[in-house]
Amino acid sequence: MQTLIKNATIVNEGKKIKSDLLIKGNRIVKIGENITFSDFNEEDIIIDAEGLWLLPGVIDDQVHFREPGLTHKADIYSESRAAAAGGVTSYMEMPNTYPPAVNMKLLIEKFEIAEKKSAVNYSFFLGATNENIEEIKNVDKQTIAGIKMFLGSSTGNMLVDKSESIRKILSESPVIVAAHCEDDNIIKYNLEKYENIYGEDIPVKFHPAIRSEEACYSSSSKVVKIAEETGGRLHIFHLSTEKELELLSDKPLKSKKVTAEVCVHHLWFNDGDYDRLGTKIKWNPAVKKESDRLALIRALKDGKIDIVATDHAPHTIEEKDNVYVSAPSGAPMVQHSLLAMIELSKQGYFSVEEIVKWMSHNPAELYDIDSRGFIREGYYADLVLVDPDSFTKVEKNNLFYKCGWSPLEGVVFNSKIKTTFVNGKIVYNDGRIIEANAAMKLDFKRTY
Repeated sequence: MQTLIKNATIVNEGKKIKSDLLIKGNRIVKIGENITFSDFNEEDIIIDAEGLWLLPGVIDDQVHFREPGLTHKADIYSESRAAAAGGVTSYMEMPNTYPPAVNMKLLIEKFEIAEKKSAVNYSFFLGATNENIEEIKNVDKQTIAGIKMFLGSSTGNMLVDKSESIRKILSESPVIVAAHCEDDNIIKYNLEKYENIYGEDIPVKFHPAIRSEEACYSSSSKVVKIAEETGGRLHIFHLSTEKELELLSDKPLKSKKVTAEVCVHHLWFNDGDYDRLGTKIKWNPAVKKESDRLALIRALKDGKIDIVATDHAPHTIEEKDNVYVSAPSGAPMVQHSLLAMIELSKQGYFSVEEIVKWMSHNPAELYDIDSRGFIREGYYADLVLVDPDSFTKVEKNNLFYKCGWSPLEGVVFNSKIKTTFVNGKIVYNDGRIIEANAAMKLDFKRTY
């Protein structure tokens, strides 16, 4: 099958160019002007993309799709389709499912589920514990996305709270170690202080005081120091504070061993939104001050932060509509991450070319993903067509999340995801999911 996309504005590798693009099978075979089919078959498709942007599909390096064990909130089938609707063509899923994926047997089971159910490309993280260093040492670095290390509160037995364990993991892991950095002792102290005043019904606006800048910095500075001492490859997930930026380098991505990610919600919301949205925007780490939000944007532009992701983490609305202590942290974001970033671009914070770098190019480069993340001849045709002059209103009736809600409900984005391609097949078009059986396991071409 061939697909010819005509007259698109291709946004790729720092440039916008008007061009045609030809897909054969699952690969991009030609990019240029005035492309025509050399041979035309009945199943071949021609798309006139005049006025549309053609971007490489988003690669989200941190999602929680809740399968196995927590499928009342979400599952790989539902959330991968929400990803497709948002222009996300590949994801890397976290290990804090039930049971936690802390050994290869459980991780293989997740790959098998995704092979049957996923609408977009997939890989998974193995969870670190204080005891599973042998599992970590023996992972296949061409297959596994990375190791997830929870240094703050976590599901199950995945809290890594011993310095010797952190040192071993960073010293001996053959793949990137991604860390959730919050200091549990500081959080427990802060929580007890507010519980003494308010009981369990703490006003949500105090969430960033409980899961504080101090808690984040104490943890991230400790793990960065160990990474520098061991030479390990450390990736800090979901940075939320200006203070942590002093731990990071603005060197080119290829030369870094300590890298960082920021999530869309930390770029979109600030602590002024708690009064309006309450526990719907309760995340760990917490959404913090406007000055933190602006500093995180500057750090992206300066090259200190490398990747933008979602930490997509659905819960039912019944679970979220609880008093502070009982309401879980996390929210669904994967369907609107690209639109939110484009909206921030329209507000003047950064360019669309930079969005593509942070959401497609850099994840592919950091994780050494084979033949994805760029619009290049010979690469897999993971693509998204965006209409920059249309609009999208976030409403319950157009959500693909199993949980059925979004913290962005009522927001109007001044752009629209038109069509999403995964491995050359259309999986989403004009509000409709196409069951194309297109997804593939991500392959990694790591030589280190």
